[in-house]
Amino acid sequence: MRAPSDAGGPAGGPRVVAIGGGHGLAATLRAVSNYTDRVTAIVSVADDGGSSGRLRELLHIIPPGDLRKCLVALAEPGSLLAATFEYRFSGEELGGHALGNLILAGLIDQTGDPVAALEEAGRLLGLKGRVLPSTAEPVVLKAEADGGHVAGQVAVMATDNIRKVSLVPADPEAPAQAVAALEEADQIILGPGSLFTSVLAALAVPGIREGINRSGARRAYVCNLRPQIPETESFDVGMHLEALVAHGVSVDVVLCDTAGMPLGRPLFPVVDRPLSRPNGLAHDPVKLASALSDLLG
Repeated sequence: MRAPSDAGGPAGGPRVVAIGGGHGLAATLRAVSNYTDRVTAIVSVADDGGSSGRLRELLHIIPPGDLRKCLVALAEPGSLLAATFEYRFSGEELGGHALGNLILAGLIDQTGDPVAALEEAGRLLGLKGRVLPSTAEPVVLKAEADGGHVAGQVAVMATDNIRKVSLVPADPEAPAQAVAALEEADQIILGPGSLFTSVLAALAVPGIREGINRSGARRAYVCNLRPQIPETESFDVGMHLEALVAHGVSVDVVLCDTAGMPLGRPLFPVVDRPLSRPNGLAHDPVKLASALSDLLG
């Protein structure tokens, strides 16, 4: 089993911080793992649906689902324990719960600290890198849209014409470990993933947003392969970048694949290259790894 890495990881390889949530961030982590062990994931914790939402409401904890996905993405390839983290129960009492969600809920309850719980889960999985929440506080995602205000990640995902997202409370504290990782990073990667409900939900934590802007790292945004309906219906690459700027974050370069999304008028330099799997539905980790490592020069 691979030895677990600390925040800086073993010597060799750039220090990379990847930010977002869900399947998109997990794809980035699998890609980054091809060129460094020194990786920190900073994960949005605004989810209120499915197993995560049920555990969040029942136990008053941050939702574990996206954190679980990132732990598994950074685990040793072929790990039976990592695969078991993804096992979902059927039946009435536990139906729909992933085992990893329950383990994380138990670790959070035992430690009283989500960061410590994730560190212990990382040790169990022989993690390649570190997974951190964007905040250890329970938060609610809010959106301002043409139809008015919407609250809750599931509701925001079903909304179009979103102008801005924010959190309640508005100023949750970012973990000190996450802020330190941003300050020490060589590369910061935002996305891919749901623009408003994953990427910008993580950046809505003031300490995360400010840490990105203070960092001397090269900052890259990985754009989605296609618009997400209805959240970013009719968006092009340039509109994704306009949303980042509207939420107080700029990047040095955007990585995109315009086979499935028009370029529009991007605000930052663009690297456009094939990034998708053969089915065109998800990023290919090998192609994405090559593109991201090339951005480091």
